[in-house]
Amino acid sequence: MQKIVANIWNTRLAEEAGNFYAAAFPGASMEVESRYPETGLLDFQRDFAGAALTVAVDIPDPAGNSTRIVLVNAGDEFSPNPSVSFMLNYDPALFGGADAASTALDAAWNALSVGGKVMMPLDEYPFSQRYGWVEDRYGVSWQLILTDPDGDPRPFVVPCLMFGGPVQDKAAEALTYYTSVFEDAAPGMTAPYPEATGPAAEGALMFGEFRIGDQWFAVMDSAVEQDFSFTCGVSLEVRCADQAEIDRLWGVLSAVPEAEQCGWLADKFGLSWQIVPANMGELMQHEGAFERMLQMKKIIIAEL
Repeated sequence: MQKIVANIWNTRLAEEAGNFYAAAFPGASMEVESRYPETGLLDFQRDFAGAALTVAVDIPDPAGNSTRIVLVNAGDEFSPNPSVSFMLNYDPALFGGADAASTALDAAWNALSVGGKVMMPLDEYPFSQRYGWVEDRYGVSWQLILTDPDGDPRPFVVPCLMFGGPVQDKAAEALTYYTSVFEDAAPGMTAPYPEATGPAAEGALMFGEFRIGDQWFAVMDSAVEQDFSFTCGVSLEVRCADQAEIDRLWGVLSAVPEAEQCGWLADKFGLSWQIVPANMGELMQHEGAFERMLQMKKIIIAEL
């Protein structure tokens, strides 16, 4: 089972978005994991009666390895932003050559960009012969890159954390921190800025990576001024084996322990985490669970 699953807040359209992603990636699938109850909802959620609550999307690579993301169907309290994006690694060694990898990249770009917004045009850059950054119609950011087949292999889907605004130039600190928090974690390669670039200082991380188990994550310091940072719009759900693991991770990650409850917390960089038991999907079926979660999240935001 995938230990860490990105959860994306979606405003009322999670099932539609799940179908969109399932169509965008060859072999991808979606399923409604849970639904709102038909009765017993609070006033502000009555429109959701019977609607999808969480939608799981599984995105495979050509070797059959799959990455799961979960869409949370809710109101407009939160939304994703580019501080968390998903890097799609089109490795020629995995896709059957550079031409085949480029063709697959272009197809995904064309699908994801419909109704979306281009952040960086699909083009050749010093770090890749083909790369582009797009925000899709649901506000989710994707970085598509043709990778070097001679480099170390990486998963097809890698969550990428961009440090800007109030946490500008904190990427290296975060990389060190996260690899100290999680067991079986280690840093990967880092590429610092050779000179100051926008708000990023010389030596800040242009790109860095770390792994937790066999899952990889990327970090970068923003090279452009931005007034946004991490929010509950994208959270990382950690599926824990037992209460001891839940307690340990909660204790080291939570930055506001008196406010953050019901499985959700924000760390010292503002990144949202869900520290939950491995059977969280089953527990969320219980009446009132999601309502309590949303109320606690409102308390968290007010405190932060």
